[in-house]
Amino acid sequence: MSQLPQRSRPCKGVIKVDERSTLVFVTVGTALRIPWLANPEVHSVLRDVWFRANRWETGIYVLMPDHLHLFAWPGEVEHSLDDWIRYWKSQATKRLGPALCRWQGVSFHHTIRSSESAEAKRAYIVQNPVRCGLVAKPEDWPYQCEIFPRREWW
Repeated sequence: MSQLPQRSRPCKGVIKVDERSTLVFVTVGTALRIPWLANPEVHSVLRDVWFRANRWETGIYVLMPDHLHLFAWPGEVEHSLDDWIRYWKSQATKRLGPALCRWQGVSFHHTIRSSESAEAKRAYIVQNPVRCGLVAKPEDWPYQCEIFPRREWW
């Protein structure tokens, strides 16, 4: 069997399946992996921007120094995930200033297809600061929360 070529860029869009709720695991990095995300001001701005950018809803998330992870699902109005990410990145940059806020050009995301996969990714999000040696327990990391309460997906 021949090996498939590696993608140089992530795929665009989210495949929606009518029989299943749409839940997406998103990773967004900082440009050149410069560690500016994990601080109180950025945390406050991103929470506010995500709350207001309601084309997609933000569930659980964690801000790491140079990247973030979050769960997102469609809001009430049909809107592209990639456009939503560009929108909230631009809003955060306007509020924080371009000198601080430099984002990686692309984001990485994939659709969660089962409750088991959702729980595994949720654990990954929560444990990320512990795995990186930033705290001993997940609850000690101040740059995480859940904007829209978790709901049952399946």
